[in-house]
Parts: sequence; structure tokens; C-alpha cells
Amino acid sequence: MRRAKEDIRPSGKRISIKDVARKAGVSISTVSRVLNKSGSVSKSSRIRVEEAIRELRFLPSSVARALARGKTNAIGLIIPRYEGIFYSYYALEVIKGIGAMCEALNFDLLLHITDSRSFINLSSVAGIIFADIIGNRHQLDFAIKQRIPVVVINNFLQDVEVSCIAIDNKKAAYEAVRYLIDLGHRRIAHITGDLVTQAASERLEGYRWALAERNIPQEEKYIIKADYSRGSARSGIETLLDLDTPPTAVFIASDSMALEAMNVIYERGMSVPKDISIIGFDDNPSGLYGKVALTTVRQPLAAMAQESVKELRRILTEGPAGFKKIRLPAELIIRDSCRPLRMG
Repeated sequence: MRRAKEDIRPSGKRISIKDVARKAGVSISTVSRVLNKSGSVSKSSRIRVEEAIRELRFLPSSVARALARGKTNAIGLIIPRYEGIFYSYYALEVIKGIGAMCEALNFDLLLHITDSRSFINLSSVAGIIFADIIGNRHQLDFAIKQRIPVVVINNFLQDVEVSCIAIDNKKAAYEAVRYLIDLGHRRIAHITGDLVTQAASERLEGYRWALAERNIPQEEKYIIKADYSRGSARSGIETLLDLDTPPTAVFIASDSMALEAMNVIYERGMSVPKDISIIGFDDNPSGLYGKVALTTVRQPLAAMAQESVKELRRILTEGPAGFKKIRLPAELIIRDSCRPLRMG
């Protein structure tokens, strides 16, 4: 008969995952796998862990605090409001990806679209995913101060002790513009997203990086500051086409803006890519069904969304030991909206 393990429950102290591991005679990672129902755990180890959890009446720290405050098993998804948010492919994909993973992991999802002045009620959630930080840094700081488990996506925060998962926007933009340069283009314009977002500012940096690397002059007239909306894309491409020396190619910070720019080009009796080459950003499926299939940058939005829920679950289960800071690579998808220029 297996010897009864010593009752190591600390008097007057909250039980931790370490206490469960010690009582069960297994590693902390084994306890974590049992709690998360993931990975390979032997039947005997699983039984010992489950017995220890019952005997110690263990609850993961953040979940215990949530239940003590009457919270449900809910995650809050906070999306900062910006121009174009309600027809943003990014926002829809993030909501879909996080929602699907929450369902798979048995979390409830509470969606909050906020501006910088909004008050966020944290009393009903166990943890929060911030889908970017745009003018609402104080909301993140408040959540951290309240010791609410937090994960930030689409913004790489180096100066905050918080897990974050972002896209490598700078390198992705660099590769898109370098592709145009390799096709022989030198007059390359850029229509930006809203530069209050880290994603848009990094895409502008990547554009400048590619031109500088090839010693191509950076002319400010070829940089149109937009805000992700179709209206700003329309006015931006009109400005570029009216220049005395219009660009031969345009890198645009989102597919929805790129598609609107293409509409303007067609309205003027011009064509893509014969008269001007276009690259977008997002890999929105709508880019496949126009007159010309749009060359674009595919963001791993589903992976970013799903990883954020997994990371938040890890923090809820194990505590915030070791923050993860991840940049996910994007991929240039070459279709039909760009053409090579003859050299010389």
C-alpha cells in the first residue's frame, strides 16, 4: 500500500501549485499539464495530482481570487476604438480567433471596444487580453496595479512586465517594399495606417528601411498619412496620382485601403498592375475577388489570437512567473497586382 503523504498544507497560507506538486510527488509542470488537460501525463501521476488538489482544496491563484470576488470564468477582450475599427479585418480576425480558443478552453468572452476615456469594469473577469494599446495605456497600468492577469497583442511592449504577442510589422513591410524594388520600381509610395498604432508606425519604418538599404531617395510627397479608413485611402491615392511624377508602385498598410485605392485607379481609366503596382497588408480574402488578385502581406492573426488565450490561461494557472514577449513573422503573398518595370 502506498504510504500516505505528509500533510504539508501551510497553516493560514494560500495553497500554491508548488504545494500540490510537493504533496503529489511530481513536478510543477506535471501539475500544470493536469490542470490544463494538455500534454502527456501518466495515469498514476494524474491520480496523485488530482488527489492532492482535492485534499489541499487547491485553486490556481488568479482563479481563486476571481471566485472570491464572485467572478465567472470569463476573459475580457479590450479593443481600442480607432477610425475604421468596425470594418477592420484585423479586429474581426482577432475576435474570431480569441472567441474560438475561449470556447475550446471553456472560457467565457466579454468584448469591450473602448476609447481612452472609457472606464473598464474589471470585477467580472479573471483576466484581460488587450488587442493593442492605443491611447489607453492607463487602462493597462490600472489592470496590472489591480493584479489582474493581462496579455497584450499587436503591440510589443518592452518597458512593461507583461506578456505580449505582436507581428513583426517592420520586417514584413521591408520585405514587401524590397519586392517592389527587385521588380525595378524606384518611385514607391506608401499610404500608412493610423500612426498612433504601433503596427502602422512600424510598417512605415519598414518602408523607409527598404528604400535606405537600396539608396533610393525617400521623398515625403510619396508618404501619405492615412488612418486605415477607405476614405483616407481614396484621398491618399488621388493625391499620389495627381503628382507631376506619380509613383509606379504603392505599398498600402491594409488590404481594405488597398482595394479602395484600386477602385480609384480603375475609375480613372487606369489599370493595376499595368499603370501602377499595389501591395496591401492583411491577406483579407476579399483581395482575391477583384479584377486583379491583390499581392499582400499575410499576418498570422489567428496564431496571435490563439496564443494570447493560451498564455493568459498559463498565467491564470501558474501565476505570472516569466513574461513572454513574442514577435510572429508575416509572409509576403505574391499574386497579380504587381509587375516588373523594364530597366534602363
